[in-house]
This record gives sequence, C-alpha cells and structure tokens, in this order.
Amino acid sequence: MQIRIITVGKLKEKYWQDAVKEYLKRSGPYAKIETIEVAEEKLPDAPSSAEIRLALAKEGENIMRQILPSSYVITLAIEGKRLSSEELAAFMSRRALEGQSKLVFIIGSSYGISREILEKSDFRLSFSPMTFPHQMMRVILLEQLYRNFKIAKGEPYHK
Repeated sequence: MQIRIITVGKLKEKYWQDAVKEYLKRSGPYAKIETIEVAEEKLPDAPSSAEIRLALAKEGENIMRQILPSSYVITLAIEGKRLSSEELAAFMSRRALEGQSKLVFIIGSSYGISREILEKSDFRLSFSPMTFPHQMMRVILLEQLYRNFKIAKGEPYHK
C-alpha cells in the first residue's frame, strides 16, 4: 500500500517532527508513507470570510497538484464519518482488496480545506467533533495508520 499524506503548513516544533519520524519508522514495514507539505497562505490576524476562502482556494490548488492519478482521496474533516480504529483498519483493508492501494490523506490548514478539495474527496474522515491543531492531527493520523497496520495483521499494539 502506498500512502501519501498531504498537509498544509510545516511542522516547526521538534517534538512534532520527532513524533512524525517515530510513526513513519514504525509503519515502514507495512506501507510506504510519504508526507508532503504545501504552503499555508498568509492571512491577517482577523481575516474576512472572503480572505479565508481565497486562501483556502490557493491551498487547494497546491494540494491538487500533489494528488496522484488513480489515488483514493481521504480528507480529514470534522463533518466526516467517524470510525473506530478497528473500522478504519477494515476500511483500509477493503480499499486494498478493491485495488485502491494508493491512498491520499489530506489535512487542511487551521481554517480548513477548500470546497474543491472536499468535492474531489472520495471519503471524509472525522477523528472527533472537536478541533485539533493541524500539526497534532498529522501525528494522530500517523499513529492511527500504524495502529491500523497492527490490527490488520493481528499483531499486538505496544502502547
């Protein structure tokens, strides 16, 4: 399975970078995971709705350029479907069985994801009705992918 995680913005703090490296290392035996960072548009401290829409559209264009043809696109969105870890493992196993072995996960900026990207999405996944920092979501997603691989293989998950 090939997994591409496209995120808006860079991980600046070393502790987030270290956590990402750790889960990429742990997941290495199970899948090829690539992370791609696209630039976050600069906005004023109190942006208008129009400024936010324009920024999301520009970020969306940058995200679209990173989506490989024939990929199954999953956006992380509060309004998406919530799955347990076991349900996510089954969902990903079904993708592989159906020949959809190229998965793209998209994590938007602190203002969300453009409408165009949401429309391109094959599946919207929600981890919670709560809002999390997008840097933290990258780590949570990677941890859940690693947990998914362990569940799918019937291996114990070491906490």
